Amino acid sequence: MADVTTNPSADAPGDDRRLKKDYGTIGLLFTAVGSIIGSGWLFGALFASQMAGPAAILSWIIGGVMFIFIGMSYSELGTMFPHSGGVARYPHYSYGSFTSFTMGWLTWVAAAAVAPIEVLAVVQYSNNWLPWLQDVKDGQPTLTAWGTVVSVLLMGLFVLVNFFGVRWFQRLNNLLVWWKLLMIVLVIAVFVALAFNTDHFAGDEFGGFAPYGAKGVFSAVASAGIAFSYFGFRQGVELAGETDNPKKNIPLTLIGSVVICGILYVGLQVAFIGSVPSEAITEGGWAEVGANFTGETDVLAVFGPLAAIAGILGAVWLAGLLYADAIISPGDTGMIYAGVTARLSYAMGRNRNAPANLAKVDRNGVPWVSLLLAFVVGCLFFLPFPGWAQLVPFLTSATVLSFGSGPIVLLAMRKQLPEQHRPYRLGDRTVWVVGFLALWSTNLIVYWTGWEQNWKLFLLLILGWILMAAFLRFSRQDHPKLDLAAGSWVFVWFAGLAVISFVGGYPAESEEAGNLGWLGLGTGAVATFVLALLTIWVSLRTALPRHRVEEILAESQQAHAGGPPAH
Repeated sequence: MADVTTNPSADAPGDDRRLKKDYGTIGLLFTAVGSIIGSGWLFGALFASQMAGPAAILSWIIGGVMFIFIGMSYSELGTMFPHSGGVARYPHYSYGSFTSFTMGWLTWVAAAAVAPIEVLAVVQYSNNWLPWLQDVKDGQPTLTAWGTVVSVLLMGLFVLVNFFGVRWFQRLNNLLVWWKLLMIVLVIAVFVALAFNTDHFAGDEFGGFAPYGAKGVFSAVASAGIAFSYFGFRQGVELAGETDNPKKNIPLTLIGSVVICGILYVGLQVAFIGSVPSEAITEGGWAEVGANFTGETDVLAVFGPLAAIAGILGAVWLAGLLYADAIISPGDTGMIYAGVTARLSYAMGRNRNAPANLAKVDRNGVPWVSLLLAFVVGCLFFLPFPGWAQLVPFLTSATVLSFGSGPIVLLAMRKQLPEQHRPYRLGDRTVWVVGFLALWSTNLIVYWTGWEQNWKLFLLLILGWILMAAFLRFSRQDHPKLDLAAGSWVFVWFAGLAVISFVGGYPAESEEAGNLGWLGLGTGAVATFVLALLTIWVSLRTALPRHRVEEILAESQQAHAGGPPAH
């Protein structure tokens, strides 16, 4: 097959020229940074402290390293095939339609949930001056009827902005990202300057550095919003078909965004731990630190922890800025993800294992049908998950699992297309280390999330397969070959994760969670390690042969030439 040209602005096979290449180096990087700095920074420091105490600092570092490995695997794939919606399209090239639908379904549902979760963050902070938006039930903020109406309207606003196209949105996003970066730096500086007690980090009266042990550290990565906060790095691959220099911009975005935001998040966590009121820790330990802020800030801590601390420190002006930022930061991320969700269903339409209408693009280069679908499905998340904290663990499991196909395809492509031009190429030995560590990281985060959330994820997978079967049975459009045998590794991987999660001890052995608690931290890590090795072995043995990969790429190229018209 023809090699991918070294011209950075040229189209790789199957790329859609109707998508405008308006993302430059800063534009793509800032889109990822803007996605990462959303609601996670407003709540993550509190929730991570509750689960890990001061050792939450390690949680942020561990999470960042894990996502760097995952980003490295997509850096090679993204420059080989700079196609928008790449997380859903790359499995299609190596393993066929069944695998790409499975991973695309997971990716799409997970992405569709991000814009609603950012809306919930906006509403949660806004509740401090609009108390009719949410009530507190069982210690968790929950939408009221009017809060649900406002949330739907905000979702509509996010979608509307995306209809104006990439170039207009990119300019707006660049301004908002500068604001968000400055806000985090400002919060860190003010908190440290006004009140910073170093005894909070290791003092016996405050529980020491790691009051909840290693389990608390790793649980926080999955369930406290840490992994969730790093998800935005994916924009480097999801928008790869819309950047002018894939060779440079994709790796810089995938890895650089995690490094930049990781440094800021660690700094914020340090500032939070040192500045939280001492009495809030001593009254109930770190696990109840959010419920023990003094005075009138008890309720405010539930809805806006950083603003509550700013108020305690006497920085009322900073609290005001934080309440404003609680609209800007999640709002910007929500707008980004509304567009990303549309690119993913667009990609599935391009794969032809979803309705072809999803790939319709308007004159502004916007997949408008997919954008409308993202709005409708996004609004549905307000019903079963009416609060920020309830949605984060489920979203973490689904999103991380969708990333797991990246390292699998990375390693398979080395066997399937060894001569393919790779503008960003990992070393021949490094690629195996990176691929394995990326998949193991994926397994670990899913395991740490716990069975209480993961059973919903596996049920969602079954629902996706039912929808796929119905689509294949009743749709009149042409479908690609399923290549079910090539995708058999998917069953091995998912079944292994389900079993490990069910017999595991995360979040804890309890009747409510339903897990058995047979595996702990170390034994669970070993089990996920072995599963990663087994999954890679099976996936390499079942990967499509070279000629079939070339057929799929040729089909994708042909679909571009005669694909769905723009409307």
